[in-house]
Amino acid sequence: MSSPSPLEGVAPHIRSLLTTLHKQSTTQESAITDADFESQTFDDVMRDKFIALNEDKSQYLYQLCRIINAKTVVEAGTSFGVSTIYLALAVSANVAATGGTGRVIATENEPTKAAKAREHWAQCGDVVTDVIDLREGDLRETLKSDIEAVDLLLLDIWTPMALPTLKLILPHMRYGAVVVADNTIAAAEKYKELLDFMRDPGSGFVNMTMPFSNGLEVSAYLPRQ
Repeated sequence: MSSPSPLEGVAPHIRSLLTTLHKQSTTQESAITDADFESQTFDDVMRDKFIALNEDKSQYLYQLCRIINAKTVVEAGTSFGVSTIYLALAVSANVAATGGTGRVIATENEPTKAAKAREHWAQCGDVVTDVIDLREGDLRETLKSDIEAVDLLLLDIWTPMALPTLKLILPHMRYGAVVVADNTIAAAEKYKELLDFMRDPGSGFVNMTMPFSNGLEVSAYLPRQ
């Protein structure tokens, strides 16, 4: 028996949009070959590519945000804004259920991707756009200020930026906050600095690699009090 979707209560037009976007992402990703990297750097190849977080991972991310009642989320690496939609839907649902205010702080360094992300969010409506704070540019600058207590950090970014981003957000993370990093099995070597840092016994993190395709690291911040 297949698992029910945690998005069953989400508006049909948003679910339909997400299905379309995931199909586009899968098609684009499957078209990338090793030959693409022979004459271009990784950044150049991926600069205009529409590669979203896998659909099953995105739904898990939504469910995780609902479980921990996340209302302040930071997304490092927004790209075309697909995973941001899931985060925004979860934050909006949490605010509706338990009150308060919510915000998804999204980050993107490529202007063309940021513009396309805004288009996707606009198609969803206020339930998504009202809670997104998109910060364009180098996140090492854009995340220096105006950060509340963070409930969840998503690291879906160029791997050399993962640990610097975590260290930037760490002072703002509440006890019990969650860090999610994508592709930690497939890109284990590239994530080595991040994983070594989080898996150090004194880091305060409790870590688990979830059995999704290519791996998904889920770490709870539980420093000794």
